[in-house]
Amino acid sequence: MSSPTTRALLQNLLLAAAALAAVHVVGTIGFVMIDASRGGHAQWFDAFYMTFITVATIGYAETIDLSGSVGGRVFNVGIAIAGIGFIWVMFSNFTALLLAHALDPARVRARLLKEVGRMNGHYLICGLGRIGAGIAQELRATGHAFVAIEASQGAADSFHQNRDHGTDVRVIVDDATDDAVLMSAGLARAAGVFAVTGDDSKNVLISLSAKQLNPAARVVARVHDVANVAKCRRAGADEIVSPDFTGALRLAAAMLQPQAAGFIDELLHRADAMRVVDVQVPAAFVTRPIGDLQMRATEYLVVGLRRDGQLHLNPEPDLLLSPGSALIAMATPGGAAELRRWVQSAA
Repeated sequence: MSSPTTRALLQNLLLAAAALAAVHVVGTIGFVMIDASRGGHAQWFDAFYMTFITVATIGYAETIDLSGSVGGRVFNVGIAIAGIGFIWVMFSNFTALLLAHALDPARVRARLLKEVGRMNGHYLICGLGRIGAGIAQELRATGHAFVAIEASQGAADSFHQNRDHGTDVRVIVDDATDDAVLMSAGLARAAGVFAVTGDDSKNVLISLSAKQLNPAARVVARVHDVANVAKCRRAGADEIVSPDFTGALRLAAAMLQPQAAGFIDELLHRADAMRVVDVQVPAAFVTRPIGDLQMRATEYLVVGLRRDGQLHLNPEPDLLLSPGSALIAMATPGGAAELRRWVQSAA
């Protein structure tokens, strides 16, 4: 770590330490001379100790008697003022140097990447604008780990300052279109990627890179211009969302079906409310009737089953639940976890 700031702090620290040492030298010599002028024979160590306890404000008894010596006490006051001043300068620069070392961007990034290296099955959010910040909030509310990548330091700082997002979020300030950056964010171990920057061309490129680097990762991309939907699909995006289009539908629903729209809003804005979730059935699952699963519980309600590309709403108990299918349920985060534990235990 070397920067003009840290170099200046280190220089100030060394100068203050040298000045403090000089104060002790001057004080030691001065107290010996003061005592000698009064007919005494002070030892050098006693004079040094007198200087030290004066500067350190310890307050022990004087090792060199200054009673009746106005000049000696004035000298002692001068030593105290100079010594205490240099101690404050030294320790303030030392503290600032420690903080600069701890907050050094290179060290912070290295520590962040080390944490990301231990993550598995997380999500990547490429872009921390309004859409990306909303996705981050939803992932936190549903208990999903994520790493955000944002090219703008200002946007990253603004995101960190929003306490609703928590203090344990991991944000890499870099270009998400760079393959190396995606890999450093753990793309190889990620469950999915959100390409939600404000630039359609970047989202297309991120989708392409993500699918090439980890074909198993699900990619959801944001587009503004519907003309870019086909390009984004060809780039490998599994799902494409246009906030403008879906926003128009939501506005229409707010007018035409206000109660239903309000119900959906409540689900999305309450961390403890039920959400529509899907639970994938693993390949090792033993085929059995869906009725073997408790369809309704306090934490969840199974509303559908997708099997062989076909959606079965309100499935009958004798409908077979097989590997590769997916349960669709209204569930709290705890209920979703309960359903996933059930399908895993039946595998």
